[in-house]
Amino acid sequence: MRNIAQVKYNYKTSDSGINNIFSLNIYARKTIFILAAILCLFPFMSPPVALLLGLILAQVMEHPYLHLNHKATNLLLKISVVGLGFGTNVFSAMKAGREGVLFTVVSIFCVLTIGYIIGKLFRIDHKTSFLISAGTAICGGSAIAALSPVMSAEEKQISVAMGTVFILNAVALFLFPAIGHMLNLSQSQFGMWCAIAIHDTSSVVGAASKYGEQALQIATTVKLARALWIVPVAFGTSFLFKGDNTNVSIPYFIGLFILAMLANTYLPFIKALAPYFVVLAKAGLTLTLFLIGSGLSFSVLKAVGVMPLLQGLILWIVISCAALYAVICLV
Repeated sequence: MRNIAQVKYNYKTSDSGINNIFSLNIYARKTIFILAAILCLFPFMSPPVALLLGLILAQVMEHPYLHLNHKATNLLLKISVVGLGFGTNVFSAMKAGREGVLFTVVSIFCVLTIGYIIGKLFRIDHKTSFLISAGTAICGGSAIAALSPVMSAEEKQISVAMGTVFILNAVALFLFPAIGHMLNLSQSQFGMWCAIAIHDTSSVVGAASKYGEQALQIATTVKLARALWIVPVAFGTSFLFKGDNTNVSIPYFIGLFILAMLANTYLPFIKALAPYFVVLAKAGLTLTLFLIGSGLSFSVLKAVGVMPLLQGLILWIVISCAALYAVICLV
């Protein structure tokens, strides 16, 4: 099976005319890129700053490792998320998971329904519209990658959906912590809010880690529980689009995250090492966000188009406002 998720980075960046401002040879670009990546591993680098650094590099020079970027991002994100499990207590995670179940079910149903209506009104290709809605409702690029083969989506449809959710992810990473502080949200409120309202796990964890340790634990747990909804939604998608392909990409790393939580809770010698695992995981997450930013050149925005981006923006605003109201009133 082709690697559907890699389409996210399959843009002709050299054609954009904007991300090659500096006429650099391949060796100079590789050197700059590697030095920037190493810089992201230092403690003073926060996830938003790493993302911003990646975004800047994406605009001023061609990515020297574009063909490897998605594979590295995908692997590093999974390892980092598992590492964060060593900083989570299983009882706290169960409590957060129970509190997030109702929000998850209602929000997924509402986003998919509203997305269908907007897609019809804006006359967006129905598969592209559904992928954008599913990415907003569940877990961003992971949901799009998992659902694409089930509904036999074409590369252009996948690319547009991927570009939409990752552009909005970048905005969320900067915007959400600022709004949370402005509204004086508690750690639990912010963790729940960003887990529901931000598309991708990387940006959820990045925003929550900026807000606080408790917010990070709650956001990670709720988001990973939300990601499991890929499976039932995929089977529903197969029925709606009458696809013959029922293979679903299940996020198995969630099981490793749970094992890490159990080890941190019940094994004393693991608990003593857990803080070091968490530090490494946070560094990995910061590097992940740098890699994501480095793949978001101006050509990504150009390839998405106005209407799909507008659909994604409206859905994101709707779920963000509804989730914010819910966590303020109920959490």
